Amino acid sequence: MSAAERKASRLEVFIARMSAQKAFLDDVAGRLPGVPGPVLELGLGNGRTFDHLRAVLPDREIFVFDRAVTAHPASIPDGEHIIIGEIRETLAWCGHRISERAALVHCDLGTGDATADLAKAAWLAPLIAERTGAGGFVASGIELAMDGFDELPRSDAARLGRYWLYRRRGS
Repeated sequence: MSAAERKASRLEVFIARMSAQKAFLDDVAGRLPGVPGPVLELGLGNGRTFDHLRAVLPDREIFVFDRAVTAHPASIPDGEHIIIGEIRETLAWCGHRISERAALVHCDLGTGDATADLAKAAWLAPLIAERTGAGGFVASGIELAMDGFDELPRSDAARLGRYWLYRRRGS
């Protein structure tokens, strides 16, 4: 069996996902100057993506959502920019704290389990759509169906790594 015929290993899928994530975020960072609003990072985890976002978007306000803080100490936002609790609840009610719609929402909440991710997408997609401004981007490890958004082309790495990029229509 050739390498092209065999099923990708979990390590290969992980590397593809991380490569796609970085490529999407770097690409979007170059497109954001004309798009107002903060960045929303859904899922802090270890803080690597948050750290990358603040490196490529140093002048952009970044709000991070997670149910608990377990990140490396160097990758934890200040208390004004971290929102702790169940994302299903905190994202729905964060409008009083984050008054502008987001220029970018990065969602790294996928599990790789198709059923679990489909169930999560059902409640997550409308919340993300509500918080994303006109012309804003959504990079996600979960496929999302959102009215008013276009799915942008994906690389082979993004397809293998289960990563999607969307842009909200409008200017």
